[in-house]
Amino acid sequence: MAQEAGPLHGRTAVVTGAARGLGEGLALRLAERGARVALLGREEAALARVAERLGTESACWEVDVTDDARMAEVAGEVRERLGPPSVVVANAGVAEGGPFAESDPASWRRVIEVNLVGSAITARSHLAALFETRGYFLQVASLASIGAAPMMSAYCASKAGAESFAHSLRAEVAHRGVGVGIAYINWTDTDMVRDVDAHAVLRELRGHMPPPARRVHSVAHVAGRLVRAVERRRPTVYVPSWMRATQLVRAAMPPVVTALSRRELPRLAAAQPFEPTGLLGPGGLADAPPRPSA
Repeated sequence: MAQEAGPLHGRTAVVTGAARGLGEGLALRLAERGARVALLGREEAALARVAERLGTESACWEVDVTDDARMAEVAGEVRERLGPPSVVVANAGVAEGGPFAESDPASWRRVIEVNLVGSAITARSHLAALFETRGYFLQVASLASIGAAPMMSAYCASKAGAESFAHSLRAEVAHRGVGVGIAYINWTDTDMVRDVDAHAVLRELRGHMPPPARRVHSVAHVAGRLVRAVERRRPTVYVPSWMRATQLVRAAMPPVVTALSRRELPRLAAAQPFEPTGLLGPGGLADAPPRPSA
């Protein structure tokens, strides 16, 4: 049920990667606060199912966030149908795992294109509207933006790049009244994380993280925290909250990860050879068979 008042009531919000997982959760929470929601993603039928659950005015667009021309076209259609957006959330993401030396160049590049280039295209497509509404852009980042992990080179590089992009964009548009936030999130119960845990080596690496850092959080919890940050136009949001402290020890994290990897990777390799995982998460669905609905 939509709320009767609040900073998002009657506003238009755009969410990429909205067909499932965190994108779906964000769309639901935004609608609960009375926002009109534009759902962007790769899965038309899944987007339609999400729209049916919202309870506020919404519309769906099947689009690849790496397609400049189509994203610009969709931005115009969103404005025409729902009004200029006050909130844009760059959430679409994909990952791949395994040794960089054996990685598939196309899969590795796809992760960079979706997570980094796609976020920039999302921002570019809607910036004119955000200038008009003095709106807010939220970049979904990750703990991987702060501390890189072995076997996830493309994902870590893309999220670190997305974080830097958001910092740069914030400085560039602040005088125009547009807010830019960065959401640092850890393991969230989505298809991508379930795909990670399906691979023994990646599951083992996650298991060697400190207990708070390997906990998986529900989509509802993470989405709720992020939407509260949107309402407050926060420059940063950390889910879980302890992740804020990692910024203080950021410089010390790479040597710690290297030392742990030097000890553990040979043991893991002896138990099971490392192999590329291919794309993890729904961002590579264009050439894959349909997933069952969650």
